[in-house]
Amino acid sequence: MYAMASSHSSSIVPHPNSSKALYRKGLDPAQQLGLVRSLPDVCPKEPTGDSNNLCDEPSVVADQHKWTIYHSKVNLPAALNDPRLAKRESDFFTKTWGQDFVETDVLPSPYLQPINKDHFSSYIQQTSLREKNHERWKSICPPKDDYNRTAFSHVNKSRADLDQVPKIFMKPDFALDDSLTFNAVLPWSHFSSASGKGSRDAASAKLLQEKLSHYLDIVEVNIAHQISLRSEAFFHAMTSQHELQDYLRKTSQAVKMLRDKISQIDRVMCEGSLRILRQALTRNNCIKVYNKLKLMATVHQTQPTVQLLLSTSEYVGALDLIATTQEVLQQELQGIHSFRHLGSQLCELEKLIDKMIIAEFTSYAQNDLNRPLEEDCQVVEEERLVSLVFGLLKQRKLDFFEIYGDEMMAAARNIIKQCVVSTVSQIDEIDSDLVTKLADQMRMMNFSQWFNLLQNIFAKFTIFLQRVKATLNVIRSVVLMVLDKNQRIREMEVTAAQRGLARDSNVDNDLAYLTHEGLFISDAFSEGEHPHPATNTNLQRNASPSSSEPSGSESVSDPECTTDSSSSKDHTLPSVTPGGVEIIMTEDIKLTDLELGKIANNIQELLYNASDICHDRCVKFLLARAKDGFLEKLNSSEFVSLSRSVEVFVQDTEKICGRRSMSLRGALQSQANKFVNRFHDERKTKLSLLLDNERWKQADVPAEFQDLVDSITDGKIILPERKSGCVEERKPSDFLTVDGQKYAVVGTVLILIRIILEYCSCVDDIPSITTDMLTRLSELLKYFNSRSCQLVLGAGALQVVGLKTITTKNLALSSRCLQLIVHYIPIIRAHFEARMQPKQYSMLRQFDHITKDYNDHIAEISAKLVSIMDSLFEKLLSKYEVKAPVPSMCFRNICKQMAKMHEAIYDLLPEEQTQNLFLRINTSCRRHLKNQLCLLNVINDGGPQHGMVAADIAFYTGNVQALKGLKDLDLNMGEIWEQKR
Repeated sequence: MYAMASSHSSSIVPHPNSSKALYRKGLDPAQQLGLVRSLPDVCPKEPTGDSNNLCDEPSVVADQHKWTIYHSKVNLPAALNDPRLAKRESDFFTKTWGQDFVETDVLPSPYLQPINKDHFSSYIQQTSLREKNHERWKSICPPKDDYNRTAFSHVNKSRADLDQVPKIFMKPDFALDDSLTFNAVLPWSHFSSASGKGSRDAASAKLLQEKLSHYLDIVEVNIAHQISLRSEAFFHAMTSQHELQDYLRKTSQAVKMLRDKISQIDRVMCEGSLRILRQALTRNNCIKVYNKLKLMATVHQTQPTVQLLLSTSEYVGALDLIATTQEVLQQELQGIHSFRHLGSQLCELEKLIDKMIIAEFTSYAQNDLNRPLEEDCQVVEEERLVSLVFGLLKQRKLDFFEIYGDEMMAAARNIIKQCVVSTVSQIDEIDSDLVTKLADQMRMMNFSQWFNLLQNIFAKFTIFLQRVKATLNVIRSVVLMVLDKNQRIREMEVTAAQRGLARDSNVDNDLAYLTHEGLFISDAFSEGEHPHPATNTNLQRNASPSSSEPSGSESVSDPECTTDSSSSKDHTLPSVTPGGVEIIMTEDIKLTDLELGKIANNIQELLYNASDICHDRCVKFLLARAKDGFLEKLNSSEFVSLSRSVEVFVQDTEKICGRRSMSLRGALQSQANKFVNRFHDERKTKLSLLLDNERWKQADVPAEFQDLVDSITDGKIILPERKSGCVEERKPSDFLTVDGQKYAVVGTVLILIRIILEYCSCVDDIPSITTDMLTRLSELLKYFNSRSCQLVLGAGALQVVGLKTITTKNLALSSRCLQLIVHYIPIIRAHFEARMQPKQYSMLRQFDHITKDYNDHIAEISAKLVSIMDSLFEKLLSKYEVKAPVPSMCFRNICKQMAKMHEAIYDLLPEEQTQNLFLRINTSCRRHLKNQLCLLNVINDGGPQHGMVAADIAFYTGNVQALKGLKDLDLNMGEIWEQKR
């Protein structure tokens, strides 16, 4: 059992017959009475041929994709076994069948969008002004109550009478053949009772008849009233009908008279003129036949002419002649039986020409790329290249650059092979009989031989790329010429179309003038027909001049030939290639601007590929030599030379091709990373050995190290060139002078400064390793700081070197060496910063951490010096007693130790640092003395003990201030008498 799902009668339903998404409001319930259909059977009836008996269901074939109400069904078991109901409905079998039989949620229609207030905003804006005007006018002009009251009363009366008639009679679809309508009008149910009520049925029938008669009278009265209201218009229409018939009769008579006059004019004036026009048309037809025969004779000479052009490698001319002949065969000579096989023969000939052009272009590319590289970079046989490119473009062989790319790759491979063979043959140490492979022979070269070979390869590839660029520039210029020609032709066509419109208007005026003057109109028509056979002249121009011409009546077509030749010259555009070759392009190359632009881009990309190919071949050559670790074993100068040579080659190729290739730089970067690791390991090992053997004594500074430091001017790090030959001997100095300051250093620091400058110089020579060098240099500086701390502050030198003790002089010397490195860290940082990208500046923070570590180390050394004296003060002053003699032995020992400390550090540290250090030492001494006086209960009361302490203090102050550089030192010894509160 099937039941239809519920739907709303007022819903908006889609109409599938409409091509657009139009919607129409549903019918009212009263209007749907006539549209009621019975539910379809499970098995619809088969059509019987009677159109009235056909099933009104949707067609499976025609309406299989159209949604109808028959798709909305639900079966009885599904309704009874609904799992969403808590319990089964008790009134299921007693409910009225209809749309509310099953509780279903009506889903929103997917064809309707939700309607909100914004959809009516435009309508409200349009009608708001009208509404305001309406309200204003309604207040200004009150309604007229006395306007035609009788008319209104009569209308109200007739409307009241019509209201008595049931509405069913007023429906537009009223039909008694409908059973529902018939039963509503004639309720036969009242007459279908028992036979004993015959008299009652007769009364009911009579009453029904009177009621219908009453309705009929009301309708007739209203119809008569409407006719009376429109009687004047009716009689006016009848009168107008009579007048119209009179007009038609007069018009028929006038037309008859006009036809008689026209027939007379035709006999007198037109028959002779038409006879002349026929003769002119016959003459023109004869001219066309002659020209057609002449054209056929020219076409007949096509194949011999094509063979002649191919023998001289004129591929473009041959293709133009074939294309023109094909066009003539398809247009003007279509259907000529004698030429039925010529089209296919020309197609085969065109395919043969395609193969010949490709083979010729391949041969040209091979000869051009493989010619000796010692020659200049000019394009050879430029005319031949231009002709080949035009032929390839005309035949739409747009992938010819791929052929050139393959030949270019093979030529690059041969260049390296020839260079290696040539170099190996000149080296006597290499026996080619024992070592057969070129790669093995190349690995037997030393660095200078291999480096010269690499520079030779770079030079060859530079010339090779210049030659490729010149050739590709010629090809690209041809493509751009065709592109420019297409644009100019379009402009010319637009201009010609505008002139044609102006010429048509002038021809109309000329025809009117000729007719008025009595001249022959056929002359004007024959003059207008001259420019038609343009193709004929194009074909004759492409054909051989020795072609046979038919004799007789040649003067007839001379004006046509003159016109065609002049028009064809308008579309022939001369151009000049970069090499100075002048070419004349016709409008036969049918390529779009998009295709031509794509070809030009591909040619430019081919130049980039040429650079990439050269770089890739150089990478393979480089890796083949680096296979046995040869490049990793190079010293700094050799690797710098290699890096500079590669960088020059990369810059040269970038200038030639306009794009930087990264493969060779990447390979060099990989080797540079290995070089950096070895470079760093060597110097770190060297520094470690120097530190392990350092005895931390002041070293003499050779003159070359002073020159090395002096070369760092204005924050610029430049290694001085080593002087060769006889050099004047200069004595070493005791101190290293940097920016006017003297630094007492150990030998290890001098070597470290040279190592640091080598790192910076290496960054200048190989910019690609800047970040790696920065990391390695930071590691080296950190290692020096930590290792020197272990050896001096940590007393590691006692076991490593065998020192007996770490003296104050060792500590001061270590501090001064660290200060020298801290002085150069900002200069090193600026040097690296100038060679790094902005996004890499974060790596410079490593120098800040290093500076902090060094300063902390220096502070620890100063604290260590103070702590040495502090422990001495504590030991001596703890035994201090206030008694004679004065000065006491305790203060004599203190002054003696202070003098030793000053003697140890004064020549090593600057005067300012010495003063600061002694201020801290004096503070320590003052603190211990104050504590001892508190224990001895000695106060500044002017007594004998106070006097002896004052004498000791005066002795101490005099001795300290007598030391060099400490004369003005404020010791502030009065603080020892201040009591703690």
